[in-house]
Amino acid sequence: MKIFYAIQATGNGHISRAVELLPYLHQYGEVDVFLSGSNSHLNANLPIKYVSKGMSLFYGNKGGLDYIKMLKYCSPIRAYKEAKALPLEQYDVILNDFESITALACYIKNIPSVNVGHQAAFMSANTPRPQKRNIIGELVLQKYAPATAYVGLHFQQYDHFIYPPIIKNDILQGHSIDKGHITVYLSHYSDAEVARALHQIPDVCFEVFSKIVKSTERRGNITFIPISHHAFTQSMLQAHGVITGAGFETPAETLYLGKRLLCLPIRGQYEQLCNAAALQLFQVPIIEKIDQNFPQQVKDWLNGLPQQQLHIAHSTQDLVHKVMETAIANKRSQLNTLSNLLNEEDVWAIG
Repeated sequence: MKIFYAIQATGNGHISRAVELLPYLHQYGEVDVFLSGSNSHLNANLPIKYVSKGMSLFYGNKGGLDYIKMLKYCSPIRAYKEAKALPLEQYDVILNDFESITALACYIKNIPSVNVGHQAAFMSANTPRPQKRNIIGELVLQKYAPATAYVGLHFQQYDHFIYPPIIKNDILQGHSIDKGHITVYLSHYSDAEVARALHQIPDVCFEVFSKIVKSTERRGNITFIPISHHAFTQSMLQAHGVITGAGFETPAETLYLGKRLLCLPIRGQYEQLCNAAALQLFQVPIIEKIDQNFPQQVKDWLNGLPQQQLHIAHSTQDLVHKVMETAIANKRSQLNTLSNLLNEEDVWAIG
């Protein structure tokens, strides 16, 4: 069996998830990866066969999106040409983790696909949303990478096709202890902005993961560390708590480990506002932005009650089995529909 796996490389979560899924996908056949996007900071140790700049999100330095940079890298004409050129007809199964070019290619060529990942969970009206919904944000979540079937991942099973998060094997098998530091990953803020705030809490040690520094640097109570899968995992395992955006993978892993979690959603990123609404059900504090109140908010968080822990009922192998089961059933359904249409044409021809 030949499997085409499209991965959105905006941020690091999609790539981290793919790394965990691939060993199990290989049990079903040959896997070719299409990596689309321009701003992941992880080395993608994946069987990449196709690459595209894709349609990426870019972040500024003060907690929001960089719309100018996003428009600069956005090219609908290039995306359409790449979609037409993708040889999806050569594959038995198309898996898509929120990647728009593959979704467009499937639409053009009438090929079934399965959207696998966190964004797929938003196809359900039961998945938590913020009190103030955003029409454009909803359209992006549901129309950016449409598929013919969905397997969603979220903090809880809000619907029948939604499953628990994929927790990295390094976390599942790692030794979790509390060395007292706070792990910080806020890719939507500059190092300077983060440092200004955290230096005001000198009695707490912070390990800040940076997309700028090339080697580990100690500055007062803050240690800046280059982004690395292994280093970040070890920091989390040994942390007292984690401060990060309202993404999916890192909050899920933190909740699974039972460590304190504080989240700052990316401004203008509707999906993160939805995640924040879900995280509040776990009693996770949500902070709007880093400002003059932030140091005190961190202190209050550290002195407050811990949040609810996340429990996982399915293994990654179970999830991959469900994904492949869904993909095969999806393809059979299309073939049956095509067969019925052909039979109807034969009837009309005889008549």
